[in-house]
This record gives sequence, structure tokens and C-alpha cells, in this order.
Amino acid sequence: MNEPWKVDAIASRALRVVLPLRCLLCGDHGSDGIDLCAGCTNDFTLNQPCCSRCALPLKAPAPLCGQCLVRDPVFAAAWAPFLYTHPLDLLEARFKFRRDLAAGRVLAELMVMRVRVDGPALPLLIVPVPLHRLRLRERGYNQALELALPLARALGIPLRHDALIRTRPTPPQTGLDAKARRRNLRGAFDVAPTVEWPAHVVLLDDVMTTGATLREAAKTLHRAGVNRVDVWALARAPTSRA
Repeated sequence: MNEPWKVDAIASRALRVVLPLRCLLCGDHGSDGIDLCAGCTNDFTLNQPCCSRCALPLKAPAPLCGQCLVRDPVFAAAWAPFLYTHPLDLLEARFKFRRDLAAGRVLAELMVMRVRVDGPALPLLIVPVPLHRLRLRERGYNQALELALPLARALGIPLRHDALIRTRPTPPQTGLDAKARRRNLRGAFDVAPTVEWPAHVVLLDDVMTTGATLREAAKTLHRAGVNRVDVWALARAPTSRA
């Protein structure tokens, strides 16, 4: 029996004969098997160095940022391979707000490439941060789930999109400071009653700004009995969580 990934690879190669790779940013030929050229890919800024606990960008290498030295976050580790800067922000906006799933596919492929290079501790389960059903109906898809699916498949890690529940719609976080974000999200998550949680879970989101969403979700998983919660995001905004 053919292995799924081999079948996918054959189908992907056949598709590229008909539809050659094309950079979504500049229109040039794609490179490294994705719809980005080498030049545009090199314009993406890696989040290095950064704090190992909250992924906050640092000016110089250090184990932890000052805030994590003062107060431990509720998650054990954070991995966000890119900074949320140009040109990643252009693809993210197209993916998240303009229903451009091709842009989302490229971002997911970049995340898969980086996880193999950076080597974060692998969990037993990946849980994408959920949208409330009203927001999901409005957008048509959950951007965190679209990023998580290729990553889980590439790493061979189970994924549950129904294990964590957004219990109420919350106003958009954009424009809110860290304190307002925390207040906005308080009590916004719950867990499905039938889930058997493993000891180590990764929460996955698209962009980590102050970390308020991921911290509230991590608290919910800890209350459900998860021993270790890590957070992964495609990109980290170059801002403090204070």
C-alpha cells in the first residue's frame, strides 16, 4: 500500500508540471518547492535571538527575557520562527482577512521548513487555537487550523481541532494594549468533555502579539489536567507582553 505522503508527493509533482511555482509576492519563479522566490523568502526575518519561554525578540542572546525572569508564563516554551514584519505581514493579511488560502499554504510550508531546522520539543498533540462559531462562519475557515494541519501531517503528530472550544465571541484584539487583551479573553475558552489529554500539548496560532490569547488557552488546558503546554506560532510581533 502506498504511504500517504508518497502519494501526496507524486500528486504535487504532477500538479507542478501543469501549474509551475510562482512567487505570490513578486510573481517570479518559485523556489524550494513553494510559491515564493528565493529573494522574497530571504526577506522574511527570523525571530532570533528570542526568549525561549515566550519567544519575545531579544537584542542579544539570553535564556529568558526580563519579564519571564520576573514572572513565569503559564506555558513551558514558545516557538515562533519568524518576526511579524514585512513581507510576512502581507501574506498573513491576505491569508487571514482576504480568504487567500494559497498565501496560507505558503506560510504553512515555511513553518514546516523551520520546525525541522529549529527543532522545538515535539508534543503528543497539536491543538489549534479555535475561533468562535460566529467568527468561523464569517471568515469561513480557522487560520490556525490551516497552519496546523500541514505541520501535524509533516511531523506525524495527532491534531484535535475540536478539543478546545471558544465559548464566547470576543472583540478583535487589534488596537488593544496587553491589559485590555487579557481582560477581553478572560473565560473565553473551555475544553470538550470527552477529550483524553496527553501530558504534553502544543497550542498553535498564527501570530503571537502580547501572548494573551495563548496564555488564556494554556490556563484552560492546565485546568483540564495537561501537564505541559507549549505554544507555537508562525510569527512573533516585535512587542512586549507587558
